Amino acid sequence: MSGTYLGMPAFPEAAREAVGNTTLRGNLRHATHTIRAKRATAVAEVSDWAELREAGKRIKDHTLRHLDRYLVRLEESVTAAGGVVHWAADADEANEIVTQLVKMTGESEVVKVKSMATQEIGLNEALEAEGIRAYETDLAELIVQLGKDRPSHILVPAIHRNRGEIRDIFAREMSEWGRPAPEGLTDTPAELAEAARVHLREKFLRAKVGISGANFMVAETGTLVVVESEGNGRMCLTLPETLISVVGIEKIVPTWRDLEVFLQTLPRSSTAERMNPYTSTWTGTTGGDGPSTFHLVLLDNGRTDTLADEVGRQALRCIRCSACLNVCPVYERAGGHAYGSVYPGPIGAILSPQLRGTGSEIDASLPYASSLCGACYEVCPVAIDIPEVLVHLRERVVQGGEVTREGNKVVLRPAKGHAAERAAMRAARWAFTHPGALRTGQRTASRTRRFHPRTLPGPGRAWSGTRELPPVPAEPFRDWWQRTRGGKDGDR
Repeated sequence: MSGTYLGMPAFPEAAREAVGNTTLRGNLRHATHTIRAKRATAVAEVSDWAELREAGKRIKDHTLRHLDRYLVRLEESVTAAGGVVHWAADADEANEIVTQLVKMTGESEVVKVKSMATQEIGLNEALEAEGIRAYETDLAELIVQLGKDRPSHILVPAIHRNRGEIRDIFAREMSEWGRPAPEGLTDTPAELAEAARVHLREKFLRAKVGISGANFMVAETGTLVVVESEGNGRMCLTLPETLISVVGIEKIVPTWRDLEVFLQTLPRSSTAERMNPYTSTWTGTTGGDGPSTFHLVLLDNGRTDTLADEVGRQALRCIRCSACLNVCPVYERAGGHAYGSVYPGPIGAILSPQLRGTGSEIDASLPYASSLCGACYEVCPVAIDIPEVLVHLRERVVQGGEVTREGNKVVLRPAKGHAAERAAMRAARWAFTHPGALRTGQRTASRTRRFHPRTLPGPGRAWSGTRELPPVPAEPFRDWWQRTRGGKDGDR
């Protein structure tokens, strides 16, 4: 990836600051509880939800196993339909390709559909460095851009803002980007939406270049799909003369029939809708209808390295519905900015350390940004076992080991700050393989329990700083079992 957000500390420090922000916590609690309640209702309407979930998982796993074949098929289909396909190994290459394509048109501004991939590579910043201004047209992304902010949610990037804050941003910043906000703007949703609509309309009508991502790519036809709720995507995809789509290579599905599964599960899991209000599909170019030039930039940026990990690769099934964020107790309290990535929440905690590696302090801390409660797995529409991957990545951080980086096998050194944890695990392993020593240790702990501290010293303070040590029982379980014959004689 293009790197972490500059200046971001490790997750525990960032989360500690966010938890102290009562306004942020109130905004997040209200929004996440509302979204997940509506989602539960929408999902409950579907009698075969479990079967759809399993079908989505199998389609994604099959596609990932044969990704090379389907990507070649996609390139052939897009090219046959009049499009041009570009391959980008990393963020820098993708940014260079898009920048040069925009320059070739002679334009100095572009309109954008909401796109996680372009945020991942820092495309807006790369374009700005070359004198090209990118206008976000999704309402939440517009709020983030005008507020000089960062997205904090996959589906609702401005979830951390309330209506009063949005009104102030519009009134203060809109004039710097185009049409100013109307005088006397209030914080009612209808007025805010109208102000954004009027502000964006002139950009839609003026822009000659549009930039998008895609929710799905269909290999058999070369068709790209964008689903959205506002209609801004439809404007960006149809009005400009040139359309450039930047899409991660994992967004591919083999056939139209496969797409049918995800067009049922994605809207219910994300916006709690039976279907998306706008489902836009395009296949190459068509004379007199839509853009006359279409470029598809296929983005790797760590995805093939992730694919090489048999446990971690399931993160590539993600369809960016954000259901895992809305049920996560950690995300609800810490917010999205604490994750230091465009991918926050549980999915970000397993995706970012794989795409970027665990070399930075923030990425090494993300696998620990979870209580492992499993709520994220229960709501995932493609059955990503996020807790399993979190534990897998924690092992990688603590112990190091062999991973794939830029297509090459490398051996990671254990991350700093985990020496005590490794020593404790080695001691535990030794104790569990020596029953006599384990029994002696348990009896000693029981007999000295009156003298045990309530908190741990040294590195252990990080664990006991927010919780008390559980009391040691007066008698080890093995001794109780032997004395009572497993409770048959009563617990005397």
